[in-house]
Amino acid sequence: MKKIGIISIILFLSIFAKAENPVDSILVYKFNIKQEIGPAVWRHTQQSFDEAKKINADYVLIHMNTYGGTVDDADSIRTKILNSNIPVIVFIDNNAASAGALISIACDKIYMRKGANIGAATVVDQSGNVVPDKYQSFMRSMMRSTAQAHGQDTIINGSDTTFLWKRDPNIAQAMVDPSIYIEGVIDTGKVLTFTTTEAMQHGFCDSQAEDIKEVLKIEGIENYEIKEYFITPLEKTIGFLVNPYFHGILIMIIIGGIYFELQSPGIGFPSAASVVAALLYFAPLYLEGLAENWEIIIFIVGIILIALEVFAFPGFGVAGVSGIFLVIFGLTLSMVDNLDFEFTLPHIEPIIKALFIVIFSIFLSIAGSIYLSKKLLTSNSFKYLVLNAKQDKNDGFVVGDNQFDSLLGKTGVAATILRPSGKVMIDNDIFDAKAEYGFIENGEKIKVVRHETGQVYVIKS
Repeated sequence: MKKIGIISIILFLSIFAKAENPVDSILVYKFNIKQEIGPAVWRHTQQSFDEAKKINADYVLIHMNTYGGTVDDADSIRTKILNSNIPVIVFIDNNAASAGALISIACDKIYMRKGANIGAATVVDQSGNVVPDKYQSFMRSMMRSTAQAHGQDTIINGSDTTFLWKRDPNIAQAMVDPSIYIEGVIDTGKVLTFTTTEAMQHGFCDSQAEDIKEVLKIEGIENYEIKEYFITPLEKTIGFLVNPYFHGILIMIIIGGIYFELQSPGIGFPSAASVVAALLYFAPLYLEGLAENWEIIIFIVGIILIALEVFAFPGFGVAGVSGIFLVIFGLTLSMVDNLDFEFTLPHIEPIIKALFIVIFSIFLSIAGSIYLSKKLLTSNSFKYLVLNAKQDKNDGFVVGDNQFDSLLGKTGVAATILRPSGKVMIDNDIFDAKAEYGFIENGEKIKVVRHETGQVYVIKS
């Protein structure tokens, strides 16, 4: 009886396990394209396909609603789809325009909601203006080859054999080129966009569906499990960090940190703040595919040249000017897609916008740093950050060597560069000194105007 009881329990657990995890369950991996197509969407696509392959998904389903985006990222996504060993279904929930149309045509099956649209794939710049024909030609060829990738249907009528494209390449390129005429489909002078019904008539939509559940039902997938891709907190953080407004704030911190570090010896909090801001600036742009290695190197070289100019070379010359230029150059180009490095009107606009953000942020940073440095010295709000206490001789504080009083008004020469601190020579004696304002070069004549805490303050004589 005991053995019978154990066997019964095992059989029950086996039946329950089968009910919970049916052997014939179809695994569908779903992810969304519901934003402007760019580096982030391309990265999400790669992650989705990698995860789908890892879990042995039977289908990949894209839930799409987009007005398009960058051509290079759309090309990468459509190539990923065409090379996928897992069948890919797209459900167009309203719009698959421009780059979205290219991605949709790459999928094995296309489903559209009633009232949805697909097409209008003409390449435009960020202002909506049509770009030169060589870019249109590239897009036309991609649309054509993507449609051709799905092969042909063979129709046998007696002794006659007819081959028809499953998705007509001419119709695909008519979504880009307004000069194409296809009888009964599109007249010249117009860019082709299909409604759901029109797309079904011409082979660019397999069926109409109102939701994901209906798509799977039409596909004959009844016993299924959907695993969905969710954007991780890291991805959301990266999306926030690549915002141009936040770029401006980070640039202000980078420049402000450098400014304050130059005002004080050693490496402290300003340097740390500047380094952290630089990492937050470049790292997301690098992950997005915007910042290249050489652009980051240009920025670092610029910082090194500025440091050499300040601490090693006298005056402010070639190294300093070159450093400033390289810093601005590196910050600007890191914000711009490398495909935009063609200095024609449609392509120079993103570079100009990025340059404006960098220049304006640097200006605000320097102005704010000068204002803040004054506040640190005068405001009671910052009295705990800056030592402002005076050692008044009426309170018993005296300088051990009274010779400093005799130095007032005397002249000498700078024994080192005063930036603003250094050493001066007066009557063949060396004294610690600080420039009252500005920098004083080695060998320049100086005059003592006051002294304080064992240090003389000098001006150019």
